[in-house]
Formats: sequence, C-alpha cells, structure tokens
Amino acid sequence: MSGKIPRIRLFLLLFIVLPPPGPAADLEREQRLADEIVDAILDGEPVTLEAGALDFLGIYTPAETATPHGAVIILHGRGMHPDWAQVAGPLRIALPAHGWSTLSLQMPVLPKDATYYDYEPVFPEAIPRINAGIGYLESRGYKRIVLLAHSCGVHMSMAWLGATDSPLIDGYIGISMGATDYQQPMRKPFAFGRLKIPFLSIVGSEDYPAVQRMASDIRSRMDGFHPLSAQQTIAGADHYYDDYEDALTEVVAAWLESLAR
Repeated sequence: MSGKIPRIRLFLLLFIVLPPPGPAADLEREQRLADEIVDAILDGEPVTLEAGALDFLGIYTPAETATPHGAVIILHGRGMHPDWAQVAGPLRIALPAHGWSTLSLQMPVLPKDATYYDYEPVFPEAIPRINAGIGYLESRGYKRIVLLAHSCGVHMSMAWLGATDSPLIDGYIGISMGATDYQQPMRKPFAFGRLKIPFLSIVGSEDYPAVQRMASDIRSRMDGFHPLSAQQTIAGADHYYDDYEDALTEVVAAWLESLAR
C-alpha cells in the first residue's frame, strides 16, 4: 500500500480536526458598534456580560429613585445597538426617572443588508444573552424584572420565551411585534401560550402592515392573557417612533406603574 491516506479516512480526519462553525452573528460588526458608542455614553454605564464563551455589551442605567420599582431589560431592533437613537436609547434613559433601572443589551447582528430570513437562524443566539442580562440584574438584587423588546428584538425574545420552561421575568413588553420583510412572512408563530405574566403590546398607528396584522391578532387574544395585560396604540407613530419618544415612554411607564402597585 502506498503512503496515500484512503479518501474515506482522509474525510474522517478532516471532520475531526476542523473546528466547529462559529456563531452566525457578525461579532466584528458588534465590536465596531461598541467602539463607536461606549465613549459617547453620558447616561448609564457600559458593562461587559458573558454568554457562554462570548463577551457582549450591555448598558446599565440605575433608577433615579431611592427605592427602584425594578429593572427593565431592553432589546433593540435589527442590526442596531443598545444605545440606538430609536426606541432603545430613549427608553433606557427615560425610564430611570420613573423608578425603573434599565439594562439595554447588544443583540446579535448581521451585515447591514441582511433580511428577516437571514436573521431567523440567529434568533436562538439571543437566548444566552437574555439569560445573562437576567443574571446580571439578579446579582444586583433586583426582584422584579421586565423584558422589553422592539421589532427584531421581539423575534429574539420570543425565541427565548419558547425555549424557557419558566421565564424568570415579571412582565413582558412587545413594541411593534411581528415585523418582517416584504414577501418574508413569519414561518413560526410566537410563543404566546408561554405568556402567563403581564404583557403589554404597543403599536404605532402608522406601523408596517405586518405589525398591524399582528396587533389585530393580539387584540383578539387579549382575554386569554394575564389580567394586567393590555394593548396600546400610539396615534401617528411609525415603526421607529420618531418624534413620539415621549409618548412611547409615557405608555411604557404607566403600564409599569400598574406592576409596581
């Protein structure tokens, strides 16, 4: 026999020595986003969180009251960062004045041109990040934790909810739920059956058609949710709530108050 390795053995050898595929998220882009925003943070403090072997960015902003009502974990929309100027940033800064600390998390991102279907395989990568956020807040003594997600962050939070037997949160806020791309409908329904906790759905009156359809579906289900659950429409607001940041904050803060009573 010659010194050549038989093809089948060569294949098996390569299979053994080749490293497993890395995470689907664009970690280099995440690092660039972090580098761009960390030095510009004026309210709150950047924190490094661990999700398995991965370190990722969070921004913690403590409540401005002597005794906080609790803490809100904020998940931004597609391809953005935890201090995103639309929804995530305004809420993480505004809610502490209402007695709620905030922890805004960096969610997995892909290249800028990635579509909803590109992101679908990445949704599960958010699960350990959300768990890390909950663990961080628990380590700081918070007993009441609410999860707030916007747009693509909703899809990631629902992946977490579907994979969690007993969610360690006390409330869930979904903003502009059901957003996808043109001719890319959702292929898996949200895990609404897992929502045994108070739930707030927020939608802008000028939001995307897919979001409006989801909002209608949620209205039809509202009697089956927790008694403190509600849906609010912000008149005039689009998907990004531009110029409606104050109205969005008021709706979120008022509902959070009902949890703190």
